[in-house]
Amino acid sequence: MKKSSMKLLYLLCLSLALIFAAASTASASVEPLNLTIYSPGSLISVPTQTIIEFARLVGEASGGAITFNIHHSGELGNDAEAIDSTRMGTIDIIFAGTSGFTSFYENLMILDLPFLFATSDRAFELLNGEIGQEIYAGFGNYGLVFLAQGDNGMRQIATTNRSIHSAADVAGLRIRVPTSRMYLDVWDALGATPIGLPLPELAIALATGTAEGQDNAPFHLVANVTYEAIRYFSMINYMWMGCTMAINANTWNRLSGAQQDILREQALIAARFSFDTIARDDQIATQHLKDFGIEFNFEPDVQSFRDKLGGIEYYQRYANEPWFNQRIISALLSE
Repeated sequence: MKKSSMKLLYLLCLSLALIFAAASTASASVEPLNLTIYSPGSLISVPTQTIIEFARLVGEASGGAITFNIHHSGELGNDAEAIDSTRMGTIDIIFAGTSGFTSFYENLMILDLPFLFATSDRAFELLNGEIGQEIYAGFGNYGLVFLAQGDNGMRQIATTNRSIHSAADVAGLRIRVPTSRMYLDVWDALGATPIGLPLPELAIALATGTAEGQDNAPFHLVANVTYEAIRYFSMINYMWMGCTMAINANTWNRLSGAQQDILREQALIAARFSFDTIARDDQIATQHLKDFGIEFNFEPDVQSFRDKLGGIEYYQRYANEPWFNQRIISALLSE
């Protein structure tokens, strides 16, 4: 072997040795830790798949020093119960629907405003950046520390009796929405007839004609089997839904700096995983719904919906609410 080749091989081996030594040193600096992590969703739900991926990522990044007891499928209670348990410390880390935190942390109500994000990717970028940190800045007052913002899908409109292209097409439409003032307000302002119903009642409402539409993402229609009466689907991207990953504040304060760094870094990667997984699931669900015979409109007149609401002036109806923050709203709306 030529001397130049031997030298190159030597340098390569030396570089690999240094890399492995650095990784070994980094792992050795992380103290052993075991945490309880929970998603109220089923095993196949995106939130549960996300915490499983998070556990894998953290284990890898910590060299196996940080491990998890993973729970899901209602084992530790519903969203509200699990969030309360995380605040008390019975659960260390929770990954659950962002709306579930609004019962005590009103700042998150701002994320229920319509047309804040043109795409889910925009929500990921902003809410896992400085704006997200500002929105969650008061979490510590409620026994929680924000780790990352995950995805739970973009709400669209699916109907039984009419194709939706513009805001004019929803006039008088009986549309089922969650039992939330914000959702009811939006559809009332659009000229529809919103009906607040719990999700388990949706399929029957559509089958009987009590409701003529719903406002869910494609994968939600398939996962919850609420599409059998649906004939039309329109991608209006009117409301984004999130999932929040948070850790009990006392648990967080007991961690070393190295442990905290690993959890934060890997939580962001896991959050990206949730966005990518929902995007994939939406594609699969869309094809399933098309095969079922549902007609899709991928390019509706979204601006007509914004205009019908009155543009950014629509948000001023909530100006006296304690959670309202015009500066944050403007930042979220920025392109």
